[in-house]
Amino acid sequence: MRDVIGASAAWLARAIRDKKVSSVEVVRAHLEHIHTVNPRLNAVVFATAESALKEARTADRHNKRASALGPLHGVPFTAKDIFNTAGLPTTAGMRMLRSKIPDHDATVVARMRRAGAILIGKTNCPPGGVAEETWSPVHGGTRNPYDINRTPGVSSSGEAAIIAAGGSPIGLGSDSGGSIRLPAHYCGVAALKPTAGLIPVTGG
Repeated sequence: MRDVIGASAAWLARAIRDKKVSSVEVVRAHLEHIHTVNPRLNAVVFATAESALKEARTADRHNKRASALGPLHGVPFTAKDIFNTAGLPTTAGMRMLRSKIPDHDATVVARMRRAGAILIGKTNCPPGGVAEETWSPVHGGTRNPYDINRTPGVSSSGEAAIIAAGGSPIGLGSDSGGSIRLPAHYCGVAALKPTAGLIPVTGG
């Protein structure tokens, strides 16, 4: 079996669907990899190991008896800590939001879940997603996985850094003036800013 770390989300989705690898194996491998690389990078600020593995077990059971699966069924993903996530802290890098735990998902997070993806962590961003570097008073700074003395870009840098380091195959960022594209460029990963209005920004 191909090493799942570093594999694309599309490859993982096919492999899970074809039962070449289980969602539990994929999710566990990425959680373990985050545990290994994150102390150096400080990219992931909240991990969801328990709930993610529970969802992965459910995904595997569903995969055994169902033919209609979401396009990202059983695939792990991360989300910038600016998006609301039900039952998980959403600080947006701001002290005043340290205790905020939403009761709902942002629309983009909900759509990822409906596609079958499994949230394994939330990633660092500067306060409000606006700054010249990714440092927050809540979580500190994020480092470039290729050289920790260099910037990973701003402001979806936690996403870019953990994807580049192999801790997540796909993730959600936000971009008004380059906040997805610049970190991806700095960290050597692919990124997409959709056409304005194509993806809803509702739900926080």
